[in-house]
Amino acid sequence: MIKEVIVVEGRDDTVAIKRAVEADTIETGGSAIGEVVLRKIALAQERRGIIILTDPDHAGERIRKIVAAKVPGCKHAFITEDEATRRGDIGVENASPEAIRRALGRVHSESTEAAPQIDFEDLIEAGLIVHPAAASRRRIMGELLHIGYCNGKQFHKRLQIFCISREEFLAAWQQLENKGV
Repeated sequence: MIKEVIVVEGRDDTVAIKRAVEADTIETGGSAIGEVVLRKIALAQERRGIIILTDPDHAGERIRKIVAAKVPGCKHAFITEDEATRRGDIGVENASPEAIRRALGRVHSESTEAAPQIDFEDLIEAGLIVHPAAASRRRIMGELLHIGYCNGKQFHKRLQIFCISREEFLAAWQQLENKGV
């Protein structure tokens, strides 16, 4: 049984989680998260902790940001777009039990206390911003670092929030370069 409560978008996501692990969930009901749901999430965070596992799309990222802003100290799990896509539909409900277990096995905690180890110059040098293939390179780096896909500014913020070390960043960058992207 996972101690933390997992925040998901809907009922189908809960079904997928329960196929993969024994855990409790709170469903946001989509991206229009109401105050009642946010209060439930805050109470769960206070009592057991929260892991946010939303779809790897724009709506999922919006939900993740809203919950994280309103409920400090959340943990985050990410599944890749490939793992969450079936017949053109993207969602946690499409991920295999193994993909969900992998995501929950590499949960990241938020931290605002760590000094930044990676700056924008590093992102430029790695071709993650101001590069013709920056978006695809960030997608792969997000998968390698298990922090999900996002724009350059948000990617930099996630590196800081999840305390990605310079060594982790450089190792992922090397893997990216080995893929030839």
